[in-house]
Formats: sequence, C-alpha cells, structure tokens
Amino acid sequence: MADEARSPSISLGGLSFPTPLFLPVFEPGNPYLRLDEMQEDFGVRAVMVNAYFLYRQRELRRLLPERGIKDYLGFDGLVVTDSGAFQAFRRRLYLSNKRIIRFQEDIGADVISPLDVVTPPGDDIATAEGKLRVTLKRIEEGLALVERSILIGVQQGGRFLELRKRALERLAELGASYVALGGLVPFFTRNHHLSFVAHAATQARRVLPQQVPIHLYGAGDPLELPFYVARGCDVFDSSSFLHYAERGFYMTPYGALPAADSADVVASYACPCPYCEEHGEGVLRDTGLLCRHNLWTVMATVERVRALLGEGALLEHLDGVVRVHQEWFPGSLLGTSWRADERQE
Repeated sequence: MADEARSPSISLGGLSFPTPLFLPVFEPGNPYLRLDEMQEDFGVRAVMVNAYFLYRQRELRRLLPERGIKDYLGFDGLVVTDSGAFQAFRRRLYLSNKRIIRFQEDIGADVISPLDVVTPPGDDIATAEGKLRVTLKRIEEGLALVERSILIGVQQGGRFLELRKRALERLAELGASYVALGGLVPFFTRNHHLSFVAHAATQARRVLPQQVPIHLYGAGDPLELPFYVARGCDVFDSSSFLHYAERGFYMTPYGALPAADSADVVASYACPCPYCEEHGEGVLRDTGLLCRHNLWTVMATVERVRALLGEGALLEHLDGVVRVHQEWFPGSLLGTSWRADERQE
C-alpha cells in the first residue's frame, strides 16, 4: 500500500496544487458546461485539453502560438495537453512526435504529452515491447526539445507488469519529472475489478522517486479515485462527468446509478450538492444539471480524499465506501480486487 505520508502538493507550471488533483477534460463546444463555470462554480484550477483537436484546425494552428492557449480558453490555471495518441491508436494521424510536442509548447501549455503508442491488453508481449521502445524513444526525443513546458513521461507496456517496470526505470533514468500511466483505461470494468490497475499504480510508486507525481490517464469515477490514491496515484483526468450524464448516469461516491430508475436511492442518499438541493429529482431528468452534479461529486470526492490523507484516515474511509458500495452493487468485485496481493510486482 502506498505511503499516506507522501507530499500533499505538487508544483506544476509555476503553481502549487494540492494532491490528489483532478483535471476535468475540457471539450470546447461542450453544450452543458462552460470553462468559466467550471472555474468559478467548481473551483477548477487545472484542466486537460486535447492539443491534437486544436492542431487539426488550420486557423487555430496558425493563431494559437501567437495568442496562447490560456487566452484562447479564457482560463488562467494549469493547462495540461494531450497529443492525440489515443486518436493515433484508431487511425493514422500523419503527425510526427516532434511536431505535436512543439505545437503544445508553442501554444503555452504547462504540461504536455509525447505521441506515445497506446498498447491495449490484447497485444502480445513482443508487440507491447515494440510499442514500448517507440514510446520511450519519443519521450527521449521530446525531453531534448522542450524548454518551458513539462513533458509527461508516459508509461506503456500493456498487460505486462515486467514491461511497465522497465518503462518506469527508463523514465527515471531519463529524469522524467512527471509520469503518466497509459493504456490502463481498458482495465477499468463495470464490476470495478481494480487488481491490475492497483498493481500497476503500486509498482510505479515504488519504482519512481517520491517527488515525481503519478498521473493515471482516464480515471474519473468518484467511486474508484480514492482507491487509486491509496495505491499511490496523484493526478487524474477524465470527461466522465459529461459522458456519464449524456448516458444518463448519476454519480455518487459509492457508484454510478442509472438516473432513469434511481429516484429512491437518490432520495435516500441525499446528495449535498447545490443542484440536487435546489432541483431534487429534477437533476435526474436534465442532462445539463446531471453533468454539473457529476462534476461536483468528482471534485468533492477529491477534496475529501485530500483531507483524509492529511488525517491519515484514508484506509478506514475506503472500508466504509466498500460496505455501502457492496450493498448497492452486490456483484461488484471492488471489495476484493483493490486489495489484491502484490506478489506480481
């Protein structure tokens, strides 16, 4: 289990942030929630934006290096950018690692991403090893390019912990000051089987220097985040609050519920967010309100975990979360999988 006494804050982009830190993925054009609202109403001080989506718009590609991404977004907090690696996993982008790294730095992003090679669980060890070599080569290339931004050292390795450990050791040798665990989203399951993600996170915390923050790509379920923190993760990003709302799911710290048939549970849960207090069950029928409720729940969960870490009470809290969660979702594997033994590491 990760040491709860680790540093309570990280320094990024010249600013200090308490950990854990959640980066809402902001999608320009979001019809339900503007970035200024996220900043003013939810206390969001850091966001993640997909730089590839900006780069592929020719006018923005020309204007953003002069204007800067923060001015474009109207946001003065921390901006972390993604390179389009996930999009490259699905189709060819005709985009080089050097070009997207330089674009991210030129537009003034604080923390930027290389064009890593996403490695799904289905890849065999030879394929995963080849993708890892390419990813590490691109990170090494990127570290020589960046001057102002922090380049993320992205770990790949698929389902092979020995490859993931090799990646971590090489990232430490390269002096990566910020590491993200990539390719783990496919291991997130509806039954909350956390064992592999827990192993990978614990391994990373053991191998990397304590001052290096660990970012778990794609994690945004308020039920799972505290368990990942207990395993050593510091930073998370996701657009889950939006996509859960669009699919009609109501987030709680004990699991997400289908809004259409959850009125009784929601009423007994008595969510303290301002949207539920004002609109009651109306939140379940309005996607915009549901999106706001979900983001509030994620941010409140992260704030609660910060306090629990400071008190040394996180593990006791997790036991309580498991009890309620298993009552609501008897078939869930959360209670057993998050404490899976660590001999694989």
